[in-house]
Amino acid sequence: MMKRTAFPAIACFVTLAFSVACTETSTDATTQAPPASEQPPHVEESTILQSWQGEYPVARLDLLPEEQRQQAVGFIGDAETFEAVWQAFRPGEDVPEIDFETALVVFARNTQFYNRISIGKVNVTNGVAEVLAMETMSAMPIEDELAMSLAVIERRGITAIQAGDQNVPVHGEQ
Repeated sequence: MMKRTAFPAIACFVTLAFSVACTETSTDATTQAPPASEQPPHVEESTILQSWQGEYPVARLDLLPEEQRQQAVGFIGDAETFEAVWQAFRPGEDVPEIDFETALVVFARNTQFYNRISIGKVNVTNGVAEVLAMETMSAMPIEDELAMSLAVIERRGITAIQAGDQNVPVHGEQ
């Protein structure tokens, strides 16, 4: 098994090394940087400041921001919404203090099947945050509860959250 997977990696490395060695380099002072539209996107990893995983009642999806209730990924940008969601998510537990002037709470949740889920990373590309979550795989349909993960990240530089094939604008971005 090891030899089988190592060969493509070695072939890729050799091909890459060969193509780099054969590429002409220019020291011509007239060489310009490519236009902004051709430059690679600026990607940063946002630090996860706090995170939680658990079950969330399907009957309380109405507490999520209205435009994000059907999405697998979204965000909470204010204390009032977060408090309501938290009380459904962790009834009886104190609501964590979050400074929503400087932070956002992103969430990832099940939409079809019940699978444990955990946010592992948040990448920010040109201001758009992409939530990367890991989940178990099952064929158990969602009934009364779904699995959800919440994570607190810095708000600075984030203008939208990628939710499926659309970007949800973050209002009050800094």
